[in-house]
Amino acid sequence: MTTTITGEMLIGSQAVRGTERTQRAYNPATGQEIDEPVFGLGGQAEVNRAAELARAAFDSYRALPLEKRAAFLEAIAENILALGDTLIERANAETGLPAARLQGERGRTVGQLRLFARVVRDGHFLHATIDPAQPERQPLPRVDLRLARIPLGPVAVFGASNFPLAFSVAGGDTASALAAGAPVIVKAHAAHLGTSELVGRAIQKAVKDLGLPEGTFSLLVGAGRSLGEALVAHPAIKAVGFTGSRQGGLALVKIANARPEPIPVYAEMSSINPVFLLPAALASRAEAIGRGFADSLTLGAGQFCTNPGLVLAIDGPDLQRFVDAASAAIAGKPAATMLTQGIHEAYTSGVAKLAAVDGVTQAAQGQPAGDAPNAAQAGLYVTDAQRLLSSADLEGEIFGPTSLVVRARSIDELIQVAEHLEGQLTATLQVDAGDYADARRLLPVLERKVGRILANGFPTGVEVSHAQVHGGPFPSTSNGAFTSVGASAIDRFLRPVAYQDLPDELLPQALQNANPLGLWRLVDGEVKSPGA
Repeated sequence: MTTTITGEMLIGSQAVRGTERTQRAYNPATGQEIDEPVFGLGGQAEVNRAAELARAAFDSYRALPLEKRAAFLEAIAENILALGDTLIERANAETGLPAARLQGERGRTVGQLRLFARVVRDGHFLHATIDPAQPERQPLPRVDLRLARIPLGPVAVFGASNFPLAFSVAGGDTASALAAGAPVIVKAHAAHLGTSELVGRAIQKAVKDLGLPEGTFSLLVGAGRSLGEALVAHPAIKAVGFTGSRQGGLALVKIANARPEPIPVYAEMSSINPVFLLPAALASRAEAIGRGFADSLTLGAGQFCTNPGLVLAIDGPDLQRFVDAASAAIAGKPAATMLTQGIHEAYTSGVAKLAAVDGVTQAAQGQPAGDAPNAAQAGLYVTDAQRLLSSADLEGEIFGPTSLVVRARSIDELIQVAEHLEGQLTATLQVDAGDYADARRLLPVLERKVGRILANGFPTGVEVSHAQVHGGPFPSTSNGAFTSVGASAIDRFLRPVAYQDLPDELLPQALQNANPLGLWRLVDGEVKSPGA
């Protein structure tokens, strides 16, 4: 497994140096560029080449036996592990994230590739469904109808800034698209160019070793927005996976919808992830909740899409206990390096804007950044519910370790605020048995507003599993019907096809009478085991 970074793009089986411009990677912890290598940036010509290779590869790749597709995902995971410390060291240099965090993220990345290998093998994602013909049915006979899902086509994936591994080149979007049978073209994020190339070469090697069509995977690097815009606009691309800002996500949605053939953009965008502190829980453990909240808020310099950016509770002495405990914990938190200079500038600007709103007071600050470049100082602010309801400036996401506590006068006012909030990825209830009546009133609102509701924890940390939902109503995502994490993420890149009265020999294997894939299938409305 090669560990050499050359600054080239990976287009099919080739390494290609872009000629549009050049760029060096950046170390946010030092504020300096990384000297070598220099990355060549691509443009429309490289997009065209990668997209046409993906188009050519589509039918061959999706027709592979499920076992070979699963083995491909597992080979990518093994190749990533084979990069060893080189991958961790490069990611650390490009992001400022500590080695332990990156090792955990590598484990998550490998784990989700292996999860999707299992999803492919079990075949449930195909939704094989058979309604046998009923020629004697009256008043009209029923035709033979069979349904299975196929991939949409080549998928464009945009690497995320805040997860250089798990939401990047071999992250959840790539893994779920490849599992669906779709070739993938990744646009590397400028915040981790070398890390992206290393992982891209791990995927490229797996493609070669398993003899897959070369257009199964490509990795592009481009300056600014032009390459990504060209990628989304290319007619060979049939879906897009994106994690980033609301502005960026909506720009891609606009391009996708303006195409002669519009395509879906699955964009995870912005969320402030409200935390509701209900009265009995607050009375019994305000200090413990406050300390746990401070840890969640400052984890990874607050650079998580599930960061708890809003806390809501009924005003009183117990809420003040929480604020005091959280403030004391935050005051001891050191400033932490943010991923990029741009993220740091946006964070400081967002905090300044929040602090300037009339009726908002500062409760705590973390340790100052001093001379450290791009280091974020944590913060906690307090306001009241009526101020939040009347000020749009208090509802925007601050991407970093700052949160706002909102004091409400009653459970009715808490519910009013919940109704007012935009769509979110998560909502958290700190709840004890004495709060269940209030929780039952909140839950129907939260079910309409968020993708994941959790109790007595904090939203940072997203388990990769079959039951996970990492999505939510707009603007947390561009399509609240889907998740970008967990086994169901594959659904984004599939569509159903019905086959009416086709001879058995022409049907997909998933629908043939002999069931050669050994699938559980829905037959005439009943779930049937492989042997049935």
